[in-house]
Amino acid sequence: MWAVRTFAEHSSGSGTQPIATQWGFVADRVMGGLSTGSVEHAHIDGQDAMQLRGNVSLENDGGFIQMATDLGPEGALLDATAFTGIEIDVFGNDETYELRLRTDDLTRPWQSYRHVFTAEPVWLTLRIPFAELEPYRTDAPFDPARLRRLGVVAVGRAFEAEVAVAGLRLYRNR
Repeated sequence: MWAVRTFAEHSSGSGTQPIATQWGFVADRVMGGLSTGSVEHAHIDGQDAMQLRGNVSLENDGGFIQMATDLGPEGALLDATAFTGIEIDVFGNDETYELRLRTDDLTRPWQSYRHVFTAEPVWLTLRIPFAELEPYRTDAPFDPARLRRLGVVAVGRAFEAEVAVAGLRLYRNR
C-alpha cells in the first residue's frame, strides 16, 4: 500500500533541499513473518506527517515493518554529492528505529546503509551525515551520487511501532 505525501518547501536553515516523497508500507510478511502495520497521513502535535504504526512480531522468522520511499522521481537515482547528509523531522514513542538508505550498487534486499535513532515524543530534526552511515551486509562503498531509496524501519525486536516523519531534506554544511 502506497500513501502519497509531498512535503511543502520547508527549511530548518540554509543549505537544505526538500525531498518529495511517496511513502509505502513494507513488512516481513513478504518473507513469511507476522508483523502488521500501516503508513497513514496524520496530524501530530501541530505537524502534518506520515506515520508508521504497527506491531513488530518475531514469530515465524519475522521482525520488521517499514515506511519507505524512492528518492528520485519515477524510480530515477538521486545524486546527492553536493550534500552532507539527510535531515529528517521525526516524532515517536521513545523507541529505537533505523533510517536505511539504499543505493543502486546494492543488489540484495537486505543490504543497506543504516543509522539508528530514537524517536522521542516531541518533534526532533535529526541530521544524519552520509559519512556516519553504517554499511549492512555489503562491501560496496556508499555513493551519494546513486541514491535510490530511503526507509524508516522498526526492526529486530517485538514491540509496538509508532514513528512519524514530517519532513525529509538533503543538507549541506556551510
